[in-house]
Amino acid sequence: MSGAELRRLRAAGQGLARPLESVEPRAVITGLLAVQAQDLRAARLALRARGAGGGPLEIDAALTRQRSLVVTWLMRGTLHLVAREDHGWLLALTAAQNAAPIRRRLGELGVGPDDTERAVALIERALAGEGPLTRPRLAEHLRAAGIHAEGQAVPHLLALAAGRGTVVLGPVQGGGHAFALARDWLGPPASPPDRDVALGELARRYLLGHGPAGAVDLAAWSGLGLRDARKGLATIARELAPHGDLVALAARPDPPRRLPPRLLAPFDPYLLGWRDRGFAVDPAHARRVHPGGGVLRATAIANGRAVGTWRRRGAEVTIDAFAPLAPTVDAALRREAGRVVAF
Repeated sequence: MSGAELRRLRAAGQGLARPLESVEPRAVITGLLAVQAQDLRAARLALRARGAGGGPLEIDAALTRQRSLVVTWLMRGTLHLVAREDHGWLLALTAAQNAAPIRRRLGELGVGPDDTERAVALIERALAGEGPLTRPRLAEHLRAAGIHAEGQAVPHLLALAAGRGTVVLGPVQGGGHAFALARDWLGPPASPPDRDVALGELARRYLLGHGPAGAVDLAAWSGLGLRDARKGLATIARELAPHGDLVALAARPDPPRRLPPRLLAPFDPYLLGWRDRGFAVDPAHARRVHPGGGVLRATAIANGRAVGTWRRRGAEVTIDAFAPLAPTVDAALRREAGRVVAF
């Protein structure tokens, strides 16, 4: 398969080929399954690039009033934005793999096993009695109980509580998230599906927004082992069509011949969804997009290929192109910049 064809198929699955119009945020998320959300502003921009044109307030309303979207620690132990109905089964698949690294890191931060258990219980009591609460307010409760609550200790304690199904990020308050008890915010948890069934659903939903892909891509994106990724794909084998060494869902529309230019957010799903992002970013420019240290910069794409990075300061968007842009691409990206500012 040519690189151009792979970009067309993947970008279309990502929702980056559709005209920019008013698409419900939940519909965008459902198509992608999950959007990395350690930076809520970046997650909002990722939805914008896929047609969620109602602005941040519409996204925040889905998180706060409708509660149709929720954020918690899922794939790779990282905060992700998902549809409410996908929270339970994704948590059941990913929580066990995340717990050991969290506990190890808490030990390195000076929070031992006994204090860890006390902290998780205290967080639950505080949210039950006063919640939802912001992270600083929860840190005050922990410090008052004599538990170390500096630096990264509190986020790791909250991640551990979230992995147990106790806590989620609830209402958006002052531009940030407050934490809530999952049972209060989302209702009683449903019984998790059989693991093999859940792995099949993970593979199906992953390919909906990321196909064509392979087992190594699914494993890298989800953080699950390669054996689990292969099991998930094998479970839905009758639904798949081969694309060289990769597979995609057989029932999917043909992508358009050309892809519109887009300004993608930092940590955009288009650059995080596969083990190798070389299909979208020329190796010569890889360090400008991914300089290291866990950073993935906001990126400008044209025809599914990275053509530069960008940044916004106030009402000004600056595009740092890798090479001189064709006039039509330059004009399209300038229009995109105006839409970003308006959003």
